[in-house]
Order: sequence, then structure tokens, then C-alpha cells
Amino acid sequence: MRPLDGITIISLEHAVAVPFATRQLADLGARVIKIERPEQGDFARAYDTRVKGLSSYFVWANRSKESLTLNLKHPEAMRVLMNMIGKADVFIQNLAPGAASRLGLSNDALRPTHPGLIICDVSGYGSDGPYHDKKAYDIMVQAEAGLMSVTGSQDAPSRAGFSAADVSAGMYAYSNVLSALILRMRTGKGSHIDVAMLESLTEWMSNPLYYAYDDAPPAPRSAASHPSIYPYGPFSTGDGKTVLLGIQNEREWTTFCEVVLQQPALARDPDFDSNVKRSERREELLALIESVFAPLGVDEVQARLDKASIGNARMRTMHDVWDHPQLKARNRWRKVGTPAGPIDALLPPGINDSYEYCMGDVPALGEHTEPILSELGYDSNDIQRLRSEGAI
Repeated sequence: MRPLDGITIISLEHAVAVPFATRQLADLGARVIKIERPEQGDFARAYDTRVKGLSSYFVWANRSKESLTLNLKHPEAMRVLMNMIGKADVFIQNLAPGAASRLGLSNDALRPTHPGLIICDVSGYGSDGPYHDKKAYDIMVQAEAGLMSVTGSQDAPSRAGFSAADVSAGMYAYSNVLSALILRMRTGKGSHIDVAMLESLTEWMSNPLYYAYDDAPPAPRSAASHPSIYPYGPFSTGDGKTVLLGIQNEREWTTFCEVVLQQPALARDPDFDSNVKRSERREELLALIESVFAPLGVDEVQARLDKASIGNARMRTMHDVWDHPQLKARNRWRKVGTPAGPIDALLPPGINDSYEYCMGDVPALGEHTEPILSELGYDSNDIQRLRSEGAI
């Protein structure tokens, strides 16, 4: 038995934030019915063709779901949707600002007749305030939340290399829905949840926010290095690889000099005998460290660092991560089906000894339309009529 077995979620979703939230709910056993436009579907299906001709975004965020195509401009398609919402536990959406209200799917419209329903709205900036009707693509929210101001080099800001704003909103939508389900078990009442990408990502930005508290200067952009600790970041090895290491205190600095650099006198050098001095002389210290690493391969460097109990890692490419020895050792990969055949998929984080995660197939567009309509009482003639009318 999984935690959300028996829970039904209806989702008007596209792109990343809500699909990621509902996929995690599906991981826990929830039945997630994904409503898509006929013929086109979720536009994330067409973002790229990197996974056997399918979109990398889509296969990641949409396994274990059922795809139902509905043209919500058709009155009978809306009746189908309202019928399903009436039987569901959760309704979640991330349509364009104001679209859910225009369709009669707002909390105010649904709550009077569905008091136990959990309604979750995900948007860029929330349901009110001066930004509530602005479009909010991930890169824009990364800019508004200040992430781009602390990411990159001193010369140029950079977006994070993944959809950080979408993922943060998806995580908070997921956790808020779980909380609302627990609350409903205790009170019998549903909830309305309003998740904003800006607020989600800004929460994740709290450390640099507090670093700049009360008009203090913000931390400078320092690429892959730490803005105030050194050595802490990437260093090249002799075989063209990159190792990352971090020195947190003077004890570690001494051990680093003795065991890794094999220059024990360096620990007492007055130019480097405090973190402040080391941070001020970064270029000089970088050259010194990489001169020691130059005749060594990454494995040898990491062996010295491990011997000295210095935190370290190697910079891996995406190809390397597919073959990561730790992920393999912990059996973190599974096979899931897709319209293009089986693919590898990573188990969700967290190992629970009480259940296995649901690792279902990635649905083809509209794959479950006919079975779902049959559940609702439509026969084959009805379904053919709806298809001919463009309702499904």
C-alpha cells in the first residue's frame, strides 16, 4: 500500500511546475488524470526530442499519469471535467492568469458545491498584488527572485542550469497538497492553496537574502567558488578533469597542506595563515594548488583529499551522472514505459521501507481518454460523437 492509494487528482497542467508536483503525488500512489488539449497536448511535449524522439521535460515530469484530452471550449467537455472534479480529492492548475476563473474553475466557484475538495492554484506571482497577471516564465522569476544576481561570474550573471523557479513551485505545491490531505483527514474540510513561483524561489534564496540583510553588501558572484571561503571550489587536475574541494577551518587547512599539497610549511606561511588572507590571494593560491595537481590524475587527487578527510567531489557531466557509481550501488534506476519504448528513470529521493514508489509509464497524448469516459458512463457511440465534435 502506498500513502496516496485511492486519492484522485485532476490536473489542468502544462510545462514544469504543476506536472512536477503531480508526478510526485503519483509517485506516492495517487491517480493523476492530466487534462490536455486535443491534438496538441501539453506544450512541453514539444520542447525537444532528446529522449527517443520525446521531450526530456515531458518524460521527466509526467510518468505514472493518465492523459485525457478535452477541448474546454466545448460544453460537454466541460461537463466531463466538472463530473470528474466532483469525484476527485484534489484539483490543481497552472493555466494562464485568470483562465481558471473564466472557465468557472476558481476556488470561489468550486468550493460551495465541493467543500471537501483541495484546490491548488500555481502561478508566477500569486493571485493578487501588482504582478498577479504578469506572465512568469522560469527565467523571469529567476531574475525577479534575485537568483541571477548571485549566479554566474563577476563579469556576467547567469540563470541556473535547470528550471529552478518551476521546480521550487512544484515542490511547494506538492508539500502543500500533502499537508491539505492530512488536514482534511482531521477536519473533513478541503483547502485552497495559492502557490507562487516568486515566493517559492525567494524562500530558497533566503541565505543570500540574509547575507545582504539591512542593506549589507550582497555576496559577489563567484562562479563555482565560494564568495568568502578559500580554497573552496573547482581545481583542475593533470588529466583534464576538475575536482571540487572545500576547506572550512584552520585545522583542515593544516591537514590539506601536509597531506594533499605535501608542503607542511605552507600552513604557517603568513600570506595564507587565515581564511581572510587566503581569500584575498585566490589567484596566487589557485596557481599553487593546481601546480601540485598538474602531475596527478583526478583519482590520485581525490585519494589524497580522502586521506586528509577534506570534502571533495569531481565535476561530472550529464553522461557521467547516468553512470554514477553511487546511484548504481544504491539501485536508484528503474525502467518505465513511454510511447517510444522503455527508458531509464530515477527513483524519487527517500527510501521508505514501507512501500515502493509508483514508477508508471509516460502517457501518450489522450491515451486514457476512452477508458476514462467509459468509467463516467459514456458508451462507444457517445465517445465517437464527442470525438467528431472536437470535444475530445
